[in-house]
Amino acid sequence: MQRYATEPRPDWQKTVESQGMLFHSLDDEPYWNESAFYLFEAKEVDILERATYALDAMCLKAVEHVISNRLFPYFGIPEPCARWIAQSWERDSHTIYGRFDFSYDGDGPPKLLEYNADTPTALLEAAVIQWYWYQDRMKLVPSVDRPQFDQFNSLHERLIEAWAALRPDLGDILHVSAVSDSLEDQMTAHYLRDTAIQAGMTTEFLTVNEIGWHAGRRVFTDLRERPIRLMFKLYPWEWMIREPFGRNLPVAPTRWLEPPWKMILSNKAILPILWELFPDSPYLLRAEFEPFGDTFVIKPTLSREGANLTIVEDGQIIAETTGIYNDGPKIYQTYHPLPDFESKFAVVGSWLVNGNACGIGLREDDGPITRNTSRFVPHLYRKSPLVEPPG
Repeated sequence: MQRYATEPRPDWQKTVESQGMLFHSLDDEPYWNESAFYLFEAKEVDILERATYALDAMCLKAVEHVISNRLFPYFGIPEPCARWIAQSWERDSHTIYGRFDFSYDGDGPPKLLEYNADTPTALLEAAVIQWYWYQDRMKLVPSVDRPQFDQFNSLHERLIEAWAALRPDLGDILHVSAVSDSLEDQMTAHYLRDTAIQAGMTTEFLTVNEIGWHAGRRVFTDLRERPIRLMFKLYPWEWMIREPFGRNLPVAPTRWLEPPWKMILSNKAILPILWELFPDSPYLLRAEFEPFGDTFVIKPTLSREGANLTIVEDGQIIAETTGIYNDGPKIYQTYHPLPDFESKFAVVGSWLVNGNACGIGLREDDGPITRNTSRFVPHLYRKSPLVEPPG
């Protein structure tokens, strides 16, 4: 795994906008950063793929363990929701996607930092934007060498397959929802909606605050008072259950994507559970509900986008972020530094769609904590280390 500086495409902003990415810059600085790319070797991609499948299997066993042993208090899940989660697990509710975030530099096994199991973003850029970048990049490679390069990315095709597989069981219309005040969330939700349409589904979009509740019929409804039978919501479960309509979630017949049992995996309390169950896994870092040693990362169980993280090394705080999650429960995880490419710290996000490991996306920051402003950088891999990377 190496990082290469490169020249961005002329008018790259217009190019990515034409492909659906309207949030390519933050405060006049690129969020989509194609002035560099990461190059993997084929064997490194294989390692990431194996790690993703292994962790998916461990996570499913961990969900069963949490439900069977009634460990919901560790996750802050109230009892009415606990019963509902158990029911969704027992009926094997469908899941579309998730993203494992790794610290990985090609030397040693990938180490799981967290699992974005409920509302992972950075999907459009991973599935579409970097794929078109790769196609343009290959034009700079001599034609004889092009077969030696690829990108680990079948996300788009796998998403369409996932929706197509669900169609027979999921009713006549898919409602898609996200908050109204986040351009990134809106674009991610609309991209997922587009893949569902390509799979032959009928869809309708509405914002979270447009979801209605019909008390007489005891159903959630859309703006035309139609019952919502199936909804993909890009809105965290821990927020959903605390909304005024949250008490109606367990009694409504709506099927949700991601399903309620993902509430367990999207909570960082799953990390100590995984460590307890699989302490010999090469992919896991020690994680506990109490501090241990003098070097660890403190993570609120419900924090997002790197908020309220504290890195402690040899008993001293070396990095920390602010946010809105500081008052909640926390877990403690072994500190495993991100690979450092001349003060560019990269995390590898490995995507799982409908049970298939099918792509990666990289975010990098100038500091050791990945945040919501961290840049997305494209990648490719080469099948032969003897071939020079594209300039």
